[in-house]
Amino acid sequence: MKREFRKLRLSQLDRSLLVVRSLMPRPSGGWIASVRQALGLSQRQVGKKMHASGQAIQQFEKAEAEDRITLRALRRVAGTMGCELVYVLVPKSGSFAELAEQPTREQAALDVKSVVHTMALEDQKPENTNQLIEDEAQRRLNRRKTR
Repeated sequence: MKREFRKLRLSQLDRSLLVVRSLMPRPSGGWIASVRQALGLSQRQVGKKMHASGQAIQQFEKAEAEDRITLRALRRVAGTMGCELVYVLVPKSGSFAELAEQPTREQAALDVKSVVHTMALEDQKPENTNQLIEDEAQRRLNRRKTR
């Protein structure tokens, strides 16, 4: 992907994080059961609408709670209850831009630490290793941006 488009995509994804991170996490019993109960529907009623049994809905709920449900099945049950399935991948911490920079930063840290180790053996170890790592990471990231 061209760098300009990649940068634009990262920016778009980071803006969407503001909305996504404000959403509540999945309920402990799963979305199917929570929505079904909130709508006042029994498993049997949802099953009837799907042309399936109440036991099938119970199995869907159990599979979702155990992270075993497929997106296809989840989308089907959601549609039956008048809902739309929306899913998203979110960085464990920080932003997508930070996540994209992580490999460059890690390699810069390894390279600087290697040089600092060699310098220490020669009794020339610098005091500002963390700053040197940050400077090298920024240099590499800026070099990558100008390409």
